[in-house]
Amino acid sequence: MHTSIELKRQVDAIQIPSGDMVTLPEGLKVIITQSLGGTYTVATDFGLARINSRDADALGIDTAAEAKKAEADSSSNVPGEASDLEMEVWSQLRNVYDPEIPVNIVDLGLVYDCRVEDTEDGKKRALVKMTLTAPGCGMGPTIAADAQSRIMTIEDMDDAAVELVWDPPWNQGMISVEGKMKLGMI
Repeated sequence: MHTSIELKRQVDAIQIPSGDMVTLPEGLKVIITQSLGGTYTVATDFGLARINSRDADALGIDTAAEAKKAEADSSSNVPGEASDLEMEVWSQLRNVYDPEIPVNIVDLGLVYDCRVEDTEDGKKRALVKMTLTAPGCGMGPTIAADAQSRIMTIEDMDDAAVELVWDPPWNQGMISVEGKMKLGMI
């Protein structure tokens, strides 16, 4: 059973599934329906909204305590031949979630390619190609921006580019074993 929480302050959020920015007023009663990857999906009287981790205090959440609870498991969707720095990128991508699905984008099979290259000026740049479960998803740019933001937390990373692609089309067969277990598919 989910408990109703009263917002401690006004907070900007992203409306789901449109991806539009909304402002939730202080005192609004919300119910956290999902808390994954540092973002919070909340149900309000007018629909779902997503609140970023930097605004978790509006929900009365201590993000430092939440971070200690984070999972550090691996995924069958991560290639074994990835370099150490690429493994760090994959690890960060496992903290990015579609706000309507309780499985990270790696285990959902949304990340098609992830590599790190050296630029001409000797810097490190991550290049990620990913898709969405549905082409019309209004949250696509937000999820891609979350992925880029997570990658940029890596100490040795100088730049990151996350490209949304549609070929091949995503299907449920792309979900990792770990993702299928979380979704109750196996």
